[in-house]
Amino acid sequence: MASELTPLAADIRGDAFPTLTAEQIDRIRPLSKVRKVQVGEILFEPGDLDPACFVLLSGTMEIVQPDIHGENLVVNHEAGGFTGDISLISGRRSFMRGRVTAAGEFLEMSNAQMRTLVARDAELSEIFMRAFIVRRVVLINRGQGNVILLGSQHSAKTLRLREFLTRNGHPFTYVDLDSDASAQEMLDHFQVTMEEIPIAICNNRTVLRNPTIAELAKSLGLNDHIAASEMRDLVIVGAGPAGLAAAVYGASEGLDVLVIDAESPGGQAASSSRIENYLGFPMGISGNELAGRASAQAHKFGAKVMIATCVAKLNCERRPYELVLEGGQVIRARTVLIASGAHYKKPKIENLAKFEGRGVYYGATYMEAQMCLKADTVVVGGGNSAGQAAVYLSQTASKVHMLVRSGELSDTMSRYLIQRIEENPAIEVHYHTEIVGLEGVAQVERVTWQDKNSGETSTNDIRHVFIMAGGSPRTEWLKDCVAMDPKGFILTGRDLDPVLQGHPWPLRRLPQMLETSVPGVFAAGDVRAGNVKRVASAVGEGSISISLVHRVLAEL
Repeated sequence: MASELTPLAADIRGDAFPTLTAEQIDRIRPLSKVRKVQVGEILFEPGDLDPACFVLLSGTMEIVQPDIHGENLVVNHEAGGFTGDISLISGRRSFMRGRVTAAGEFLEMSNAQMRTLVARDAELSEIFMRAFIVRRVVLINRGQGNVILLGSQHSAKTLRLREFLTRNGHPFTYVDLDSDASAQEMLDHFQVTMEEIPIAICNNRTVLRNPTIAELAKSLGLNDHIAASEMRDLVIVGAGPAGLAAAVYGASEGLDVLVIDAESPGGQAASSSRIENYLGFPMGISGNELAGRASAQAHKFGAKVMIATCVAKLNCERRPYELVLEGGQVIRARTVLIASGAHYKKPKIENLAKFEGRGVYYGATYMEAQMCLKADTVVVGGGNSAGQAAVYLSQTASKVHMLVRSGELSDTMSRYLIQRIEENPAIEVHYHTEIVGLEGVAQVERVTWQDKNSGETSTNDIRHVFIMAGGSPRTEWLKDCVAMDPKGFILTGRDLDPVLQGHPWPLRRLPQMLETSVPGVFAAGDVRAGNVKRVASAVGEGSISISLVHRVLAEL
């Protein structure tokens, strides 16, 4: 037995901690070096960038997670075992300590050598990738990471930080200050007050008081492995389904790919509780899980993903193109794919912003569903995302009220969802209806909606509202650069013909299918005018864009 796993995850021992055979180890030797290790030797520490992967030939070692009380054992490795999790593929910093417990010989592989092994050897690629992903799942389930987040269920900022860490697959320990009796001891230990929540304690030493997502990402070094000064073949703005698909295909075909996202991989799709009409998943898959798998694929092939980073401007007057980040950094790219997606439209309610994260949500994941346990809930919208949310929330809520502006669902929703909604006694659909008022002190306590046909209003004691209505493109940063339709969606290919006079096309050839009014700048997914609002469509466009990128690169 190569590894001793603590009982909580013993049922997935084989996937998380497999034993490599002698023949498999021999195939690793050409991409590694032999290292003699001694008892007590530390091979990697929390915060190390690009830690090596070690395959044990003889001897033993332990992987521990340091915390404020000392260390927690994660696993003991023996001969045939190997170290690492998905951080080895993504290139992000380690948050574990590796200590030798019995002298012996290890094979040592660098990050680059590991990536080469995964690319060359299909069998070992499957073994290592499955182990890395399952190990990360184990850490997430245990809450064994390098972040302790102290917050409140009634804090919008707490919810946003929890969602950020969860969607990035970053293990963390959450301490609910509303229910944890020992929380005050931890606050006293780090000399923080309740007024400063949420509190993020990173690597047991850095205390962030009420941090932004960007500040948390910086403290954890989530982008430290990315050199902003490098010239990229392709920079993708947005890590939704379209952007991730392009990253996977681009990197797998040898392009130097960088993905930039304002928050986390997955985009709007990551807020979907279950996608059941995506090809190959007959039982459905959550948007967050789909994004996690796609991110792992992109990392596997060498794509870099920069998160919690906003692009402020695209300088498209000359090539290579320059993307200016909010902090002033400049990223240069031979080609650009805009896959920044769309966000849900917000109802015109005066105090809506006050309740965002305090009863008003824009995604229905497991985290939000637990807040609605046995409570009445409102879902605003008549599209697939709203339908998926209503069906999912009906499993925990006592009643789900769907508010739909139109008179039917069939124009905007898949038939299987309509049938489930119509047959679900826990869901009540209100047609021609909109929210007109929200009331409450610290959080939503009452919701008023109006039937637009009759003018009749109804006020109900409801504390949870999920808004998933319509979509507005995220294209403000592209002003005066690429041609758009009146709603701000990007025009591409043939749709450009009527507007090319306002955006002169400098080449003899016509724009390609997904190409914008700027040569070598493409658009895919929900941000593109005429896009079919389906995950599969976005993935398809992102994949197709790579063949078009190759054509443009050949012109340079």
